[in-house]
Amino acid sequence: MTLCDYFSAADDRAAVAVAESPGGPDPAALDVVSLKGIDPVVAIARLEAIATDCGYEEAGQRPRSGLLLYGAGVDGPLVFSVSDTLVAALVTASRDDLRRFAQSWSLTAELRHDQVDARTAAGALEALAGLARRAHPAGLRLYCRWSL
Repeated sequence: MTLCDYFSAADDRAAVAVAESPGGPDPAALDVVSLKGIDPVVAIARLEAIATDCGYEEAGQRPRSGLLLYGAGVDGPLVFSVSDTLVAALVTASRDDLRRFAQSWSLTAELRHDQVDARTAAGALEALAGLARRAHPAGLRLYCRWSL
């Protein structure tokens, strides 16, 4: 299963620097949430579609949605951006919203393939929303470092 470390950084250059660090983002220096198997392109675009009430195609075409910023080969590490639209949706989502999003998200093919149930999806969403809520006031953006 892939390792997906979601983290906040000031900008794309700072996020790319994380990719080149052995072992990925340092939790002592950055706010990091590890979500195994929650890929930053398809699964996160599916989440954005649910959270913003749009289609998957629209979510996936938004600026910064799963944008590859750094790639060091097939096995990674890779660094992707997370869309500002999803970050805004997570920042404003209530606990009930997150539970509702998690229920729908857990039914997507990507999460079902990895046997992620609604409870596990809710935990992932709580962690991701917490990261977004801590990053937003400081003007930080969200990223994902992906590796095998």
